[in-house]
Amino acid sequence: MGKDKTEAPLPPVTFSTFILSLNTAALIHLGELPNPETNEKSVNLELARHTIDTLDMLREKTRGNLTPDEERLLESILYELRIRYVKLTS
Repeated sequence: MGKDKTEAPLPPVTFSTFILSLNTAALIHLGELPNPETNEKSVNLELARHTIDTLDMLREKTRGNLTPDEERLLESILYELRIRYVKLTS
């Protein structure tokens, strides 16, 4: 598999970049961002809920092991995603 020269290098994998990638996936499923493969926005509530639940599971499993910045990031992402999900399902 050859690397396309126009691709930007991937950021190093950290807990924060992992959480941010899940946030991006959830925003795509919520129709907030276009799917990078189709460049179109669509809503998939089942996948959005699953991604939010995954973030919540990570919050539970990492409780007490995160830096204050990581904890704030995860809490704020979960809060924002839940608000957006509720708005779509109400």
